[in-house]
Amino acid sequence: MQLRNSSSRYGWLSIVLHWGVALVVFGLFALGLWMVGLDYYSTWRKDAPDLHKSIGLTLLAIMLLRVLWRLVSPPPAAPANHGPLTRLGAKLGHALLYLGLFAVMIAGYLISTADGVGIPVFGLFEVPALISGLPDQADVAGVVHLYLAWGLVIFAGVHGLAALKHHFIDRDATLTRMLGRKA
Repeated sequence: MQLRNSSSRYGWLSIVLHWGVALVVFGLFALGLWMVGLDYYSTWRKDAPDLHKSIGLTLLAIMLLRVLWRLVSPPPAAPANHGPLTRLGAKLGHALLYLGLFAVMIAGYLISTADGVGIPVFGLFEVPALISGLPDQADVAGVVHLYLAWGLVIFAGVHGLAALKHHFIDRDATLTRMLGRKA
C-alpha cells in the first residue's frame, strides 16, 4: 500500500491517522467521563487528569500533522455516484469534525491553564500557559469542553453510520477506501 493518497484510495498514513484519531477520541471521552466521577480518595484522582491532558495535547499535535498531511496529500475525489448534496454534506461533515476536534482540545487547554500553570506532557516537557486569568476561565472552558466532547462523539458516531450506509446500502467505495482497498 502506498504512503500517499491516490485518486482512488487513501494511503496508509491517512488511514492510520484517521483510525488512530478515532480510537484516541473515543478513549479520551471514556477517560474523561470516568475521571470526573473519581472521589477524593481515589489513587487516580491526579493521575487520570494528567493522562487525559497528555494524551489530549499529543492528539493536538497529531491533528496539526493530519491537517498538514491533508494539504500535502489530498484525499481522493468522492465516488462518482455521490451527488452534489452528498459531496457538500461530506465536505461540511469533515470540516465540522476537524473544527470540533480542535475546539474541544482548545477548551481543554483553557481549563488546564486557567491558573497560569503549564501542562506537563507525560513528564517529558511542559506546554506553557499562554492564556490564563480570563474571568471564570476554567468553569466556562469546562462547560464548553464537556458539550463539545459530547457533540463530537455523537457526530463521529453519525459519521461512522454514514460510512456504513454508503457501504451496505449504496454499495459504494466510501468505507473500503478508508480501509486501504481500491475503489
